[in-house]
Amino acid sequence: MRAPEASRANALHAGAWWLWALGLATAASRTTNPLLLALLAAVAGYVVAARRTDAPWSRSYGAFLKLGLLVIGIRVVFSVFLGSPIPGSHVLFTLPEVPLPDWAQGVRVGGRVTAEGVLFALYDGVRLAVLLACVGAANALANPARLLKSLPGALYEAGVAVVVAMTFAPNLVADVARLRAARRLRGRPDTGLRGLAQTALPVLEGALERSVALAAAMDARGYGRTARVPAAVRHTTTALTLGGLLGVCAGTYGLLAARGAGYGLPVLLAGLAAAMAGLWLGGRRSVRTRYRPDRWGVRAWLVAGSGAAVAGLVIAAAAADPPALHPSVVPLTPPSLPLWPAAAVLLGLLPAFAAPAPPRPPRTSPPEEKP
Repeated sequence: MRAPEASRANALHAGAWWLWALGLATAASRTTNPLLLALLAAVAGYVVAARRTDAPWSRSYGAFLKLGLLVIGIRVVFSVFLGSPIPGSHVLFTLPEVPLPDWAQGVRVGGRVTAEGVLFALYDGVRLAVLLACVGAANALANPARLLKSLPGALYEAGVAVVVAMTFAPNLVADVARLRAARRLRGRPDTGLRGLAQTALPVLEGALERSVALAAAMDARGYGRTARVPAAVRHTTTALTLGGLLGVCAGTYGLLAARGAGYGLPVLLAGLAAAMAGLWLGGRRSVRTRYRPDRWGVRAWLVAGSGAAVAGLVIAAAAADPPALHPSVVPLTPPSLPLWPAAAVLLGLLPAFAAPAPPRPPRTSPPEEKP
């Protein structure tokens, strides 16, 4: 099945990209093996490089990667200066320790820095960085406007706020890149504190203009107008939605916990059913209509299913062989790449072949030579 070129008619559902990215993020949360985490980041990066478009939000993946590197650095620095709960015998160096009062027992500043504590902090920081990379992949691949259009009517108002928050980072990155390019063309500095200070004001001005334009567009489209429904329907909607969300949280905790697999799945399914019923009833308050609703086709199922398969197989591997997915730091042992969890992670590459390909830029013919 060869992937066609993406167009407005066959564009992949934005929710499929988010389900795929959340599946990879779930898999990353279940392991601290740096080799598996690097493989997850490589899979997400390859899919982004193969299927992202030229839209402004598609350029945000690099910013999320840089943020992940910053998170790793901060996590390691905190471990060095504030200590680590992991005991170790391989002392790298010793910092001057600051004496603290009695009420701050368990907290120290300075002291011995061991290789085991630094390595534990590095593994933990890499996991957080890969989680950010998965979220950045979803931001770079999913069209936020199409995602908002696909939300249920009961979540439309909350969805607008979420989509505006999600589009802030990509638009901010695009504005910074545009202003830096303009400053370079004018021969002005675009790096350092001076360049940052002279770029911040135009970026904030652009964000304010977009906010005003968005508010005007929302007002013109009747945002916030609701239909009248009976009080009993409103109360039933609230009870079903809140109860369903609590059931989803309890079921998810049961699935992720070590001893809750027996009740996790039934509670999760019951919570999902109640939440969907509440959302369906809540949608009766919305008076908006959908123009050209996005279809959830076979390719969307393949993309979302690949992320779910990665998450499920990695969770099963973590339960079957915990030492392979959580390499020991006490004693120090080099991490190894487990074969079938790595093969499960490679299933996340399916969207690079199943999702519609981005449109190719038009080829420019060479100028004709004059005789």
